[in-house]
Amino acid sequence: MEHAWIAGRPAPLDAAIGEATKLLSLSRYPLIAGLGTDVAGTRAAIMLAHRVGGLIDHMNSDALLRDLDVMRSSGMLITTPSEAHVRADTLLLVGPGLGGTWSELPRGLFEATQQSRSGNAIERCIYCICPGRDWTIPASAAKAAVVIGGQGGEIPALLAALRARLAGRPIGRTRVSSSKLDQVATGLKAARFGVAVWSAAALDAPAIEMLCGLLNDLNAATRFSGLPLAPPDNAIGVTQTCAWMTGLPVRTGFARASPEHDPWLFDSQRVIADGEADCLLWVSAYRASALPWRTATPTIALTARDANFHKPPRVHIAVGCPGVDHASVEHLPSTGTLALVEAKRPSDTMSVADVLTRIIAALPGAGEPAC
Repeated sequence: MEHAWIAGRPAPLDAAIGEATKLLSLSRYPLIAGLGTDVAGTRAAIMLAHRVGGLIDHMNSDALLRDLDVMRSSGMLITTPSEAHVRADTLLLVGPGLGGTWSELPRGLFEATQQSRSGNAIERCIYCICPGRDWTIPASAAKAAVVIGGQGGEIPALLAALRARLAGRPIGRTRVSSSKLDQVATGLKAARFGVAVWSAAALDAPAIEMLCGLLNDLNAATRFSGLPLAPPDNAIGVTQTCAWMTGLPVRTGFARASPEHDPWLFDSQRVIADGEADCLLWVSAYRASALPWRTATPTIALTARDANFHKPPRVHIAVGCPGVDHASVEHLPSTGTLALVEAKRPSDTMSVADVLTRIIAALPGAGEPAC
């Protein structure tokens, strides 16, 4: 079975790695994007970017950086999925896309049996703001849920109205009646331990900041935390790895003497659209995700074997899926931390880290990596 291709034709693995090394060594400004890989693959990608003076960006950086921007600018009260699972008596679900972001969310939050100190089950109160059509509450919880809003564009106005009603201030006209908003506000204030859940893929930064302001308001009288859902493809694991190696999150460049972070300058979509990169290394090990853009930039792809490309990349090397083909360390949404994941179906397919390590070793002047 083929593991490597050059210009769409099967090739020996050594030849494909040699061709990839040649492209990167001749590049003046390479882009390492996608970055759907585990911690080991991320470390190797960062070391490669440092060696060749390139930049790194994750395929889900937009969502990742929205939460991070709010956290850096105004702060964010957050909890873990396990804490929400065990202790939350009130849930505030904000925006669409929650089930698609984390498929375990319904089971983890709705189907858990919560016990009080007396041993009696505690019924969770559930409030949904603009849940969208792609999000369904299990039948066991749907009867107790209160849903307000329909369109995603209503979210900032509804959050602002809730903050006003919590403070006892009047509000203007909204698509949701004042009595319904008062019902939700009263229910949120009555929480003993509430958790707001959202996906940054569905909310913009101002909406997330407004939601975090609502949590601050609620904490004046009760306990309320946030649970931002992790974007897929190990996005949080990648940015945590980048942080401990460089002190910076993704969208970081290595063309100067020290790493630089700039969410606009190092946005891979903008870099490709403006033709700034002269070589693209695309990494997608968790799923067969091909390039999201059409580009003439010479491309090296490290993806699953069955990825479909609009145009065959110059070099395509099949890599294994972390936690399936090989053991990995990655961020687990169910626990909110990095953890070891054993291989479910071990295979001889190379990992992203293995391929990138061989490329680094073949680069001119290769030496022992610093970290």
